[in-house]
Amino acid sequence: MGILPRSSYYDKHYRQSAALIRARQPYLIKNIFSGLGLCTFTIAVYAFTINAVAQDDFSDVQVPDAPAQHPHTPHTAAERAYSEKTLKQRKAETMNR
Repeated sequence: MGILPRSSYYDKHYRQSAALIRARQPYLIKNIFSGLGLCTFTIAVYAFTINAVAQDDFSDVQVPDAPAQHPHTPHTAAERAYSEKTLKQRKAETMNR
């Protein structure tokens, strides 16, 4: 069983071979300009977004003085099973004790 020869653009130390450098040479300038264009577009979108958000004026929005208060105790399943009238009667019984 023989070993298949390596057919690659990289040598045994994973460095570029002369063939790979020649194959990539025509695309080097195009890739540089494409990368610069993408970076420029990304930075421009980011700068525009930050500038647009910074211009928002929230002076017309009314902010409450204190946050909304939640009920002190949440309803449990047992309390939901009773009607309002039954709950009031049980509270009255508890206070009379």
